[in-house]
Amino acid sequence: MMTGMTPKPAPDDNRATPGKVLPGSPMSGKVTLSDVALLAGVDRSVVSRVINDDPKLSIRPATRQRVLETIDKLGYRPNAAARSLRTARSYMLGLFIPDFANPVYAEIIKGAETEAGKLGYALMTASSEGVRQGVDHYMDLFGQGRVDGLLFAGEETGRELEQLRSLRLPWVLVNRRVPGSDRYVVLDDGHASKLAVDHLVALGHRRIAHIAGPETADTARRRRTGYTAAMTAAGLPVDPRLIVHADYTPAGGHAAMTELLAADERPTAVFVANVASAVGVLHALYAAGVSVPRDISVIAVHDMALAGHLVPALTTVRMPLGELGARAVRLIATRGPADTITEVVMEPVEVVVRESTAPPAPGTGS
Repeated sequence: MMTGMTPKPAPDDNRATPGKVLPGSPMSGKVTLSDVALLAGVDRSVVSRVINDDPKLSIRPATRQRVLETIDKLGYRPNAAARSLRTARSYMLGLFIPDFANPVYAEIIKGAETEAGKLGYALMTASSEGVRQGVDHYMDLFGQGRVDGLLFAGEETGRELEQLRSLRLPWVLVNRRVPGSDRYVVLDDGHASKLAVDHLVALGHRRIAHIAGPETADTARRRRTGYTAAMTAAGLPVDPRLIVHADYTPAGGHAAMTELLAADERPTAVFVANVASAVGVLHALYAAGVSVPRDISVIAVHDMALAGHLVPALTTVRMPLGELGARAVRLIATRGPADTITEVVMEPVEVVVRESTAPPAPGTGS
């Protein structure tokens, strides 16, 4: 029999030890609120109030940080249904867009959805394109407690703006502004236009056309203003005959380019306000036997994966569409319904040079 040795105490079952699997940990099954509270050394109610960002909760910053780190360590995910019942919130955000087919909105949705997940929200997206119920139907649904906030990227009118104001929930316009509204998140479209024009001017082009978006679209107006300012700054005349408005679709771009080709004096370069329109522009030029970029250079706003696979590969101005969606979600989740939101997402905006732009051919009257 050995003497003079004190037996080791049994490990505390409520304390994490190296190699020990906690109840409900990722190694043993579903993580519960109690698991988080146990490992963080706080009461369950504290964990719950930290998760719900309760403004009345008074705890030390170090304690709050410990709870958040424990949540992350265990991979705890709150029960959405129970959470909604406790807080009278849906933890759902609504995003309304004009058309799922437009690749620009796909990028915005990806950014918004990723950020919503980080903040504990789900994202419900709807489109007015091809839906019988249209805007009124979705506005009615959004106004019945199904979402905690609404991101509106639809084709705006004064009527939709009044509907948004009547919802009495946080909302923000995305990628567009409406006269009289002080709640929007947009991109720096004027700077994008300047970069596009400056790129063409640096190549030696002087007769630069602009295929603008729809005259009613805020983005189209801002890009046209940027084009005009950049041409003026370069000392070049702004010829109204070289400005054609078109829908943000391949068909719209095709029709606009066909109109420019019918002019007495063709441009040597075209700045297109939207990458989807540029697809139609390239098709129209190909059909007319016009070589790109030998005869006419083409550059467009927005960069998509498909741009590099067009023939020729399309030079673009890359815009932070994903960050636009993410920023809109962050603002809608943290600002009240009456707060002013006038955000311009500035960076990164850059020219992605591919095969569709080159110096004008000699003797083309550049």
